[in-house]
Parts: sequence; structure tokens; C-alpha cells
Amino acid sequence: MSIKIKTFASLSCALALSFGGALNAHAAGAGAGAISVKDAWVRWLPNNLPAAGYVTLVNASDKPVDLVDVSSKDYGGAMLHQTVSNGSSQQMVMVDKLTVPAHGQASISPGGYHVMLEDAKHKIAPGDTVHLTLKFSDGETLDTPFAVKSPAQTK
Repeated sequence: MSIKIKTFASLSCALALSFGGALNAHAAGAGAGAISVKDAWVRWLPNNLPAAGYVTLVNASDKPVDLVDVSSKDYGGAMLHQTVSNGSSQQMVMVDKLTVPAHGQASISPGGYHVMLEDAKHKIAPGDTVHLTLKFSDGETLDTPFAVKSPAQTK
């Protein structure tokens, strides 16, 4: 009987070590993404007007990576736009991607690129946090929290 207990204990220990090793390998792989984000925020507007999301994307890899899709559980629509100046006027143009250069960063900021957020699925107000899912050309996906700010908080 003691042999069975020792065998079971050895098997349990081996399984625990191998499962723990698998978890550590997964955690290391998950943390090794090329893209990180900083300063993620949304400019909220009243009366269910579209909001705009802003963030800085940082690429730690040796190759450029494209932001290719944005979605949100909090909004019915999320689209990447760029503000383009045509002399005396400006217009928003929807774009398919934004390239984050190797060992560089790309800013999605007022007056340039922005994420247009439409049709809030629930009441959203300054002080809330909404989540945007950012998908990249290298297969990486980031579920990113964005702080919601009033226009007065963004000046």
C-alpha cells in the first residue's frame, strides 16, 4: 500500500510540476507581445453623440505591425479614422490600418488618427472605463481599458 501512495504522490507531483511549467510558459508567451498601449482614453460627448478614442501604441519588435481592427463590447460601432486637412477644411476619413513602426510608436490623438465610437450599448459617462479590442496584423489582440473623460478634462 505504501508503494501505491508513493507512486500516486510522485505522479501528482510530476503532474503539478508539468502543469505549472505549462502555465508559466503560457504566461511568458502571453506577456511577450510586441505591442503595448499607454494613455488610453475616450472623449465623451453628451446626448448619445459619437465619442472618440485615443491611445499611444508602442511596438517593441523588429518589424512594423499594423492595427487592423478595433471593436468594443461597449459600443455598436468602432472605426479607425484619420483627420485629413484639405487646405482650409478638414474631414474625417475611415482608414483600414495604422502602422506602428518597429521599435517605435504611433499616436492615435486629437487632430490625427482617432477611433470613432458610435451607438453606446449602455449609459457611459465621464469617470467610467470602456474596453476596446485592438487587433494587429501579427495576430496579437489586446483588450484595452480606456478611461472616459469629459471634454473639459481633455484640455
